[in-house]
Amino acid sequence: MAFESVQAPWSPEHQIQRPRLTKTVLDTEDKAAFSSIPRYIYFAANSENKWGHQRGYRIQIVSFAGEHLPEASSMERAISWGRYKLAVTKRKEEEPTSSSIYNQNDPWTPTVTFADFINNESIVNQDLVAWITTGFLHIPHAEDIPNTVTVGNGVSILLRPYNYYDIDPSIYSPDGVFFSSEQDSSACEVNHIACLSKSASCLPNLPPFTYDGFQNLTRL
Repeated sequence: MAFESVQAPWSPEHQIQRPRLTKTVLDTEDKAAFSSIPRYIYFAANSENKWGHQRGYRIQIVSFAGEHLPEASSMERAISWGRYKLAVTKRKEEEPTSSSIYNQNDPWTPTVTFADFINNESIVNQDLVAWITTGFLHIPHAEDIPNTVTVGNGVSILLRPYNYYDIDPSIYSPDGVFFSSEQDSSACEVNHIACLSKSASCLPNLPPFTYDGFQNLTRL
């Protein structure tokens, strides 16, 4: 996101700053290694959807890890993955994991150093790996007794379709039903739920589905 100065339509002698979505292609591993995350980042393919936008998947990180160790520390290279909230590298068989269980035994001479994975190779039209660091720091407090609540302590990431489909694919979910009072709710092509007995091998014995619209409701 960037800001651009434009003339205020209602006051031509003044300028306003308008947010604008800018697009930048990150073509090397060094450019795609982030200590702080851009607002929007996604993997794009060469194909396009029917609207003419590149198909892809957006990475949305909900929770971030804190500072791991100062880079000046002699042990930092053992957990150098902690430098990055997100790093995208070219997939290699010799880089299967970001760390090793042996790093904890000798952190001064680590078996695997993740920072070495990022060596400015091109990531355009390659099989890629997204290395994501998430986490939170929980400092015990009185409200942890008798149990620690989960609210505010969640860790998650989302891999979301971004122009990958032409429309929201969830409308084709079997349990998603939308019809109007003019349609026959018992017809399979209108209401998939009405045909569960024909399509499902095991289902509970439910009463027939009925729908009378809203004509019998009283307006308050």
